[in-house]
Amino acid sequence: MYIGLALNDFGLSLPEVAEQARAAAKVGLSGVWLSQLAGRDALTTVALAGHDVPGIELGTAVVPTYPRHPLTLAAQALTVQEAVGGRLTLGVGVSHRPIVEGQFGYSFDRSARHLREYLSALVPLLHGESVEVRGETLTAVGAVGVPLAAAPSVLVGALGPAMLRVAGELTDGTVVTWATPAALSDYVVPEISKAAGARTPRVVTAVPVGLTSHPEELRGWAAENFAMVAQLPSYRAILDRGGAAGPQDTVVAGDETTVERELRRHLDAGATDIVAILLGSGADRTRTIEFLAALT
Repeated sequence: MYIGLALNDFGLSLPEVAEQARAAAKVGLSGVWLSQLAGRDALTTVALAGHDVPGIELGTAVVPTYPRHPLTLAAQALTVQEAVGGRLTLGVGVSHRPIVEGQFGYSFDRSARHLREYLSALVPLLHGESVEVRGETLTAVGAVGVPLAAAPSVLVGALGPAMLRVAGELTDGTVVTWATPAALSDYVVPEISKAAGARTPRVVTAVPVGLTSHPEELRGWAAENFAMVAQLPSYRAILDRGGAAGPQDTVVAGDETTVERELRRHLDAGATDIVAILLGSGADRTRTIEFLAALT
């Protein structure tokens, strides 16, 4: 069972973030993943945290496309790939309209078209190819030369049907959040598999997890602290597809038997990999990490 860890960098120093990666590798987890939020640059952090941590996958889940031209992102990703010895998995996504338009000032219209054109440039660039993409949403002409770096695997944070089609056709798979097993089996996996054709796409699902004797308290905490999730259209749609009233209904919480059973439900639904978003107290998180490592 592939189980990775979502790194937490809120209020922590870079050495503390790197220590999370070292601890995950030491107990035998499969990978560590970092989101690009309103703080540090995720790829730079992954390079620094992963440089001295061997034998573990290093992923982004995800880096937004809109503020970064594909030539720029390709150069950055290949540099990180060289720095970490070929262990980078590059997760990208289009983010959300309030961020893209409200903060960056870009148009979010035709975001699936943007993603297709972006990946049509990015993926060949990562393989050392020269591109000439002149699309409706972007132009990318040129190449990136980082001769010592192999192309990283590329995943897409894809939740809508058009995004899943693009991910299945042009990349190695998808990374999803807030997806219940029902959403995976009935929607995500069939959609991306159909688009991938003969290839088997990777389906990485990020799951809030916590070993606890008070699971309802943990779900209550998630309902309060992740309330904004249900207000973003793409997240609201994936919650609805999975029969979840809110993010609290995607939380896997309880004793060891319950947590293992619920995580296996995600795999039975078609997920290839699980990335754990740890919830609970410091002691509970430590216990959760050790238990998850035993399942890998």
